[in-house]
Amino acid sequence: MTEEVKQSQNANEKEKTAYAMRFRGYYPVVVDVETAGFNANTDALLEIAASTLQLDEESGLFSLDETIHFNIEPFEGANLEPAALEFTGIDPTNPLRGAISEEVALKAIFKLIRKKMKAAGCQRAIMVAHNAAFDLGFVNAATERCSIKRSPFHPFVSFDTTTLSGLALGQTVLAKACKTAKIDFDNKEAHSALYDTEKTAELFCYIVNKWQALGGWPLNSDHAEVENSEG
Repeated sequence: MTEEVKQSQNANEKEKTAYAMRFRGYYPVVVDVETAGFNANTDALLEIAASTLQLDEESGLFSLDETIHFNIEPFEGANLEPAALEFTGIDPTNPLRGAISEEVALKAIFKLIRKKMKAAGCQRAIMVAHNAAFDLGFVNAATERCSIKRSPFHPFVSFDTTTLSGLALGQTVLAKACKTAKIDFDNKEAHSALYDTEKTAELFCYIVNKWQALGGWPLNSDHAEVENSEG
């Protein structure tokens, strides 16, 4: 690599925010959905919550920023699996839920994400979730049903806290991972999108911050150069 190229790369990096540098332009947003089954195309989306994260540029530590939460009306023709409703304890017909349409909820969430993403200097959002493929699948399906042309989320890339906590904590169940990380977790509150999202956010921040504390971020430049030369 020539000196001119190095100087150009360094200049570009200086223009980026610390947030954008941490996940190469991705803005992590923690999401949890509660549903009436496992099939994103046929089963109702009943609850959704999304938490944004903030980065302390001095310490380099992430923490919970803001959470937005909605109860959702089942889309027309949606399947409601009795076993799923019994598991979550959600009654879709209860008027006290204050449920709104998928479209209204998603547009509000996407608006918040774009605002926060722009402020952080990031280019695209990336979903963080526990068993992320499940949540991303339901969000993608609802986005398509509502004919929303632009989702801030990458369509298939995600950060899965199931995998991350399995590596960092030896646990894959959200409640057990939180308890291992000494994050308070009330099983009676679980399976609420709002509660699970914020606990997943705390867990993700714990793992990312722990990795940094162990010396994993930022990467040691000398070590990185050796790896690049060997590769």
